[in-house]
Amino acid sequence: MRGQLSTQRQGRQWPAWLNRNVFAMGVTSLLGDAGYEMATALLPGFFAVLGLPAAALGAIEGIADATSSFVKLGAGWFSDRIGHRKTIAVAGYFLSGTSKALFAFAYHWPLIFIGRVVAWFGRGIRGPLRDAMLAESVPAESRGKAFGFHRAGDTIGAVIGPLMAVGLLSYMSPHATDPSRPFRIAFLLTLIPGLGSAITFATLVRETRKQGSRTSLLASIRSLPRPFFRFLFGVGMFGAGDYSHTLMILAATQLLASRHGVIRSAEIAALLYVLHNVLYALASYPAGALSDVWGRRGLLTLAYALGAMVAAGFAIAFWLKSADIVFIALLFGLGGTFVAIQDSLEGAMTADLIPENERRGVAYGVTGTVNGIGDFLSSTIVGIVWTIYSPIAAFVYAAVTMMAGAIAIQRVR
Repeated sequence: MRGQLSTQRQGRQWPAWLNRNVFAMGVTSLLGDAGYEMATALLPGFFAVLGLPAAALGAIEGIADATSSFVKLGAGWFSDRIGHRKTIAVAGYFLSGTSKALFAFAYHWPLIFIGRVVAWFGRGIRGPLRDAMLAESVPAESRGKAFGFHRAGDTIGAVIGPLMAVGLLSYMSPHATDPSRPFRIAFLLTLIPGLGSAITFATLVRETRKQGSRTSLLASIRSLPRPFFRFLFGVGMFGAGDYSHTLMILAATQLLASRHGVIRSAEIAALLYVLHNVLYALASYPAGALSDVWGRRGLLTLAYALGAMVAAGFAIAFWLKSADIVFIALLFGLGGTFVAIQDSLEGAMTADLIPENERRGVAYGVTGTVNGIGDFLSSTIVGIVWTIYSPIAAFVYAAVTMMAGAIAIQRVR
């Protein structure tokens, strides 16, 4: 009888790679992204209600991404130097989880800018440290699964957040004399999952401290292998066109506004972003698991090419002045799919190219910095070109640059 019970318990065991740290980091990111995406889904509509231009949104996203990038580099190197990462990561989750509540008090762009930059400062601190800890928590042959699982948890939160936002907006808008009030209440409520993410990481994730490195930042970067820098070139080229997906929500809002009005279009766009995140959640783990078997380079090239197709699709929609919800929904679905593959594989490839644990913090920091510089360029350029010329020109620029990144990453060995 005891033997039968023992056999049953063994049959119910989790996979070896799905350990306490991997599970806890997935829950942490679920909560963190629920708050983040709740704010992100509503921000373009909030801009429309306040009458703020697309250029301001693009610049805010770009500067926030750049801030995050430079912080990633310093945080990753510093964690290698001191030999531990958890405390700094918890501080990052706290900052990113609480700062979006500042949007509730904004009547123009400066306070939104401050809240976004502080949030991205926190993301910059936590990102490379969490990824390094995640890579160190599993064997190399299961790395794709672990990163895919983490991104799936991250994106389940990104589905929950926009649904909550749309529900609040739909419930409160008919009763609000001030159209901005429902947005402000929703921004305040992002505090709940935001604080929950910091508490979860602090209490559940375990870390074994190591001896720190005395290598300087510049020397640490120079010591990274040459194939890693070729990988970074492809990542940076793609990133220069990889605009913030907040601009996709703004694009959908503008395309649909003539038929549905601004508020209703904002609600539809937020729901389309939910679809984007559902596809992201569904594709993340399979993409990571497939990369463990098939290799990562070809799948990452495919993701970059899909990104270029999505940007080209939005250019076509604006050229045709299309308010076809089905076509726009297809673009959001493809957008979620390519980001799932991209996010799962870029982190796993970084660990593959940097086998030494003591250099992974700075490696993830460099990858994040290159990504962030690209995001700064793409979001800023797309927003400015959108405002000065047209959204068609903005998305054409993005499509060409992203396809160049796909070609570059295919050449990485």
